[in-house]
Amino acid sequence: MADSPVSHHTPDSPPQEEANSNQRAQMEQAYQQMQRKMRMSKMSEGIRHKIMVLSGKGGVGKTTVATGIALSLARMGKKVGLMDIDITGPNVPKMLGIEGTELHIEDGQIFPAIGPHGIKVISMAFLIEDPDKPVIWRGPIKLGAIQQFIGDVAWGELDTLVIDFPPGTGDEPLTVSQTLPNLDGVVIVTTPQEVALLDSRKSINFAKTISVPVLGVVENMSGYTLSGTAEPGSHISMIGPKGVPIDITVSSEGKWSVTLDLFKSGGGEDSAMELEVPFLGRLPFDPGVVRGGDDGVHRIVAEPEGETAQSFSKIVEEILLSLEKGDTHHVKIT
Repeated sequence: MADSPVSHHTPDSPPQEEANSNQRAQMEQAYQQMQRKMRMSKMSEGIRHKIMVLSGKGGVGKTTVATGIALSLARMGKKVGLMDIDITGPNVPKMLGIEGTELHIEDGQIFPAIGPHGIKVISMAFLIEDPDKPVIWRGPIKLGAIQQFIGDVAWGELDTLVIDFPPGTGDEPLTVSQTLPNLDGVVIVTTPQEVALLDSRKSINFAKTISVPVLGVVENMSGYTLSGTAEPGSHISMIGPKGVPIDITVSSEGKWSVTLDLFKSGGGEDSAMELEVPFLGRLPFDPGVVRGGDDGVHRIVAEPEGETAQSFSKIVEEILLSLEKGDTHHVKIT
């Protein structure tokens, strides 16, 4: 009787199963990256302008300026997107009164939340379950999150995408400049005091280093205006900053006003001139901006004809003029 045939097939050993699983994971990751790159290319075609908003240090009102630029553009009838790249401290949704919004996901794409005046908003704040829990991520994880924000969000057709960054010149702006093609330029936010101006110069030089055009400098918290009424032609005296006396003559209509330079004045413009970049304008020191940020009602929404809204409109007009000239060069992606 002949021996029965013996099968040489044996089940995969655990190491082989692990190797096969790793290969499948690598293939899936490569496929996702390829899809993301394709979406990035398509997204770039659908967005006319892309603007980065940077500051060299915290506390200068960069996010307030970024949201103000987005809202001002939207009030002009533009289709606007606002991307909050501050992974560890995302504040844009709170400032716009849309925190707690649940994002819609379909076919692997994230659809932005809709803010005031129809602006489309994406932020890490929408993805954090506990807003009081810190986001402690190392550089590579941040990089992956930013790439997802860029490649996996369904922005649709936009006139302008405004990108708000954390303070400084670290991983976030560098990653975006290397990942997102055809950036139009950077808006640098500063305040008049010397320390902020030193850091704004670093931001300007950073933009030049990565070959992104500097659209201009915005000087925030530039001056606080007091106004009132009194007897026409009368005189009012007060003590200003540093104990300097100020004398005011009331107008024939019985109105008076004076602007106090709480944090010096003109430093942003001087810095822009020194480094040969445009100066976009000044924003007043407005306590209503603070209240609006806490209440989720931006000053532009709360008082669309007020001094702050008008100042933002002038700044945005300067940005649009620069963009429409078409003379900005783009980042070379390698």
